[in-house]
Amino acid sequence: MATLFMADLVLQCPSNYDVECRDLNEPCIKCELNSQCHYGKVMDVNCEKKPEVNCKGATKFEKKFTCRYCYQTEHWEHTCDLKANCDSVSSPPSSYVTNCTVNDDILCLGHRTFNKKLKCNWTGGYRWTTAVGLSILLGGFGADRFYLGHWQEGIGKLFSFGGFGVWTIIDVILISLHYLGPADGSLYI
Repeated sequence: MATLFMADLVLQCPSNYDVECRDLNEPCIKCELNSQCHYGKVMDVNCEKKPEVNCKGATKFEKKFTCRYCYQTEHWEHTCDLKANCDSVSSPPSSYVTNCTVNDDILCLGHRTFNKKLKCNWTGGYRWTTAVGLSILLGGFGADRFYLGHWQEGIGKLFSFGGFGVWTIIDVILISLHYLGPADGSLYI
């Protein structure tokens, strides 16, 4: 296990002396983070490069640290694995649990990888303007329903001539208000 960690460290950290030690980030440095600090307070912490890392300049230096655990970082300070297999338009809104990893330049307490609950918010590439345009121009033939993936209703509209116009008007209103969306549960672009 230690060999695997060392291989990862070698890939992520500089192996030559071109980088200043004070410019290194996780996982190339080791910092003295105090879990007894006051939440949200910005403070200077003592850091040093790990023995396996080669860099130039002082090997011990100070970095800024905002007292918080990694799971408390702001959304722009970590990256999450996004998933597109959930229903974006369900009521109540769906959510899923995914893995998030804190950016290397952020110092925080605890594990740098954590689970986070995110709202479903993905798109399958359907454009709202296209759906409205098809509904207005070709809605009587079910083109709007076919475009959105509602095949059964599209066939029903096609053979009933848009419900003799009534179904066409209703669909124009439903699509215009974003009430009728793609069949796959995604959001419009």
